[in-house]
Amino acid sequence: METQAQGTQDTETREIQRIALYGFLLNLGLTGMKAVLVFLSGSLAVIASTIDSATDSIASLILYVGLKLSARKTPTFPLGLYKIENLLSVAVAFFIFVAGYEIARRAFSPALTPPNISMTVILLFAAGTIAIFLFGRYAIASGRRTESPTLMAEGRHRKVDALSSVVVLASVILSHFKLDVRFYGITIDQIAAAVVLLFIAHTGWELLVDGMRVLLDASIDHETLGKVQRIIEAEPLVAEVHSLTGRNAGRFRFLQAAITVRTDDLQRAHRISEKIESNIRGKVPHVERVVIHYEPQVRRYLRIAVPLSDPGGKMSRHFGESPYFAIALLRLSDNGIETQEIIENPYVDMEKAKGIRVAEWLIAKKVDAVAITEEMKHKGPGYVFSDAGVQIHVVSAKDVGEAIASIVSVAHPFGDSKL
Repeated sequence: METQAQGTQDTETREIQRIALYGFLLNLGLTGMKAVLVFLSGSLAVIASTIDSATDSIASLILYVGLKLSARKTPTFPLGLYKIENLLSVAVAFFIFVAGYEIARRAFSPALTPPNISMTVILLFAAGTIAIFLFGRYAIASGRRTESPTLMAEGRHRKVDALSSVVVLASVILSHFKLDVRFYGITIDQIAAAVVLLFIAHTGWELLVDGMRVLLDASIDHETLGKVQRIIEAEPLVAEVHSLTGRNAGRFRFLQAAITVRTDDLQRAHRISEKIESNIRGKVPHVERVVIHYEPQVRRYLRIAVPLSDPGGKMSRHFGESPYFAIALLRLSDNGIETQEIIENPYVDMEKAKGIRVAEWLIAKKVDAVAITEEMKHKGPGYVFSDAGVQIHVVSAKDVGEAIASIVSVAHPFGDSKL
């Protein structure tokens, strides 16, 4: 599963690099085309758009080179250079701000001479605008699928470019038809430019904040951390999750957890941690590293389950078919009963595999030991309890009190032992 996840990540990395290269080639082509349109039209708006595309070309080149570097691991950076993606997102945000400033400066600076706008200029500029818009949507869709902050930033940048190009396109169309539209002395170009600038400011600020959060090692979102915690807690031999932290680097996630396990067998504890890591990688995308610190549980209490035939405490000889169970919390310091409750067996009426379902139910209630009257070896419930580290005690007892006393006599002394 881990090899499959790594293969998926490598495929996504190549896809991200390929899209970044397409972005650079598109910006370079648009810069060349707009430079020709500047020569043909002399429009200040087209000049501003050309400067914007030239700036984007430089940004896309830096983006592509950075993505090639981000996947490398070196002795100096053994965890990889994934944060380069977020650093580049911040850089793209600044390029958006620069482009917005240039658009504002050009939009609010009247041309010295009327531009010479032909239908050819309009059609070529419209084609460039459509190309930018389509590429932006493609980059955002790929960024969402791969969870790449770089592609998301690139797609948003292209959306800003498409809007600014629409402003310029409106300007050249009005110039072509010799129309001078004004509202209270403000031209339609200036109004549209103001709207675009608001969008630019919002997009740039959003990218800047998101990128800086990761560069400053902000935590993974609560939803993802909650999902990881549920995966860890689903492992029966995990007694408690003491801490769980995570951070993003690019589109990759780094997770660290500290847990207590219900075994003092180090090899078994290691197998548990490997199983948890495999489950996390299989259910949470883009996990680069999982570090699990485990230690045996220090017991001060023992939770004991006893099958009962009636609510009065009479012990049942049938495990899965027992209508009731007593669950007692035993203090290991003096072998006294802290709490005791009698609950109904929710699987007593099941026709098949009721013993296994009851065993799983008791494990979910964090039972440490079970008292039974018949041996469970080579039976389904026995395997379930064994895998979860639950002690099975075969006792000869009439009621719950005698059953617990039998367990205490066999396992005595408990003390603050590690089980």
